[in-house]
Amino acid sequence: MTLLDIMRASPVIPVIAIDNIDHAVPLARALVAGGIRVLEVTLRTVHGLPAIRAMAEQVPDAIVGVGTLTQPDEFAAARDAGAVFGVSPGLTPSLISAAKASGLPLLPGVMSPSEVMAAREAGFRQLKLFPAVPAGGIGMLNAIAGPLPDVTFCPTGGISQETASQFLACKNVACVGGSWLTPKDAMQAGDWARITELARAASRLRT
Repeated sequence: MTLLDIMRASPVIPVIAIDNIDHAVPLARALVAGGIRVLEVTLRTVHGLPAIRAMAEQVPDAIVGVGTLTQPDEFAAARDAGAVFGVSPGLTPSLISAAKASGLPLLPGVMSPSEVMAAREAGFRQLKLFPAVPAGGIGMLNAIAGPLPDVTFCPTGGISQETASQFLACKNVACVGGSWLTPKDAMQAGDWARITELARAASRLRT
């Protein structure tokens, strides 16, 4: 499965921060039950890698990736934990080298046309516009589509359930990233049914 296939598998990729490792598997099952299979588990907490491993092993229908990759040594560790793709907030020469060495498909963050061109020059055609809304949002995506038509985006940052469909309507957007599918109060309460409903609504956003 290519990175573009992964991006097209879910209209929304939930950006997940696990505060309690016991939440990892029921959360993944709840999202998959609602039709959202592609999951980005961030390394923003100490439970990131263990959560990826648990989800990959126990929720076979989930397509588990790792988010917030900022250090080269994180690539191999995430791949070994079971991640099948990676997401970074930006792109540096050392991250490019680590991505190629690990074989982990990387969705790197960009914010400007120059960064898009630099990423494309390094061999990346699928990019994360981040932070999407501060970077110009829909206007930026539409403007970039003209001179750089061969690049596909997953805008992330500031996107909500209410605005996601507008981003998905852009011809160069395959999916969006968002944290609204995993509200902290629902996770702390173990309200997996609510998360499944949020996922079900998100899975219908594809235009």
